[in-house]
Amino acid sequence: MLLIFCSFLFYLGLVLMTFVMSALFIAIFPITTTSFRHKFASLWCNSVLNWLRFTCGVRYEVVGSENLPEETAVFLANHQSSWETILFYGLIFPNSPILKKELLRIPFWGWSMWLQDPIAIDRSKPREAVKSLLTQGVDRIKNGKSVIVFPEGSRSPAGLIKRFSRGGAKLAIAAGVPIVPISHNAGDCWPPREFIKRPGFIRVTIGEAIGTRGRSASDLTDEAENWIRNSYQESRT
Repeated sequence: MLLIFCSFLFYLGLVLMTFVMSALFIAIFPITTTSFRHKFASLWCNSVLNWLRFTCGVRYEVVGSENLPEETAVFLANHQSSWETILFYGLIFPNSPILKKELLRIPFWGWSMWLQDPIAIDRSKPREAVKSLLTQGVDRIKNGKSVIVFPEGSRSPAGLIKRFSRGGAKLAIAAGVPIVPISHNAGDCWPPREFIKRPGFIRVTIGEAIGTRGRSASDLTDEAENWIRNSYQESRT
């Protein structure tokens, strides 16, 4: 019962923070700079993570921050929950988030995300989604924004990493930028498609950039996937 109550309290605060800060973001958008907008969005990200720690006892650390490149890159990470999307958005600047088209219809939050120039894809049409990722992704990278890709395609339960698709590697090759792998164990505390949040410790590890020149998408994907799998196992021991 305690976990249910704490999780309910977290979601209550999440909804209130999201409504207020999204409304403010939309209101100030026309008179602010890109840097200020990211700082404002990061404030929401940090507020959510701090509230999660206070209500549900979820702590975390980021290892390898020195590996975050100053130039644009394609970041590949395993996907287990909404937690990592919140952290990454505040951690990597500037970036263009990838999301499902239907999420843009969510009042306030979806509208504010639309203003951030996201890469919106239709997951019901896989082939078109890949084309959209490449077309929009290259455009965003050429305009100075990094792209975060979850190559598993959908969230995986804790303890499992599904095979990676090559879309992220293809994007990096097409844009001529490096790949930066990231691993985490967020699913231990924020299980996918579950209401209850569990107290615990999340370890996020950022790997060294992987050059893409002269490499194939398959080779790059295998290297990034193997690194993430090994790092993930280490985070859970």
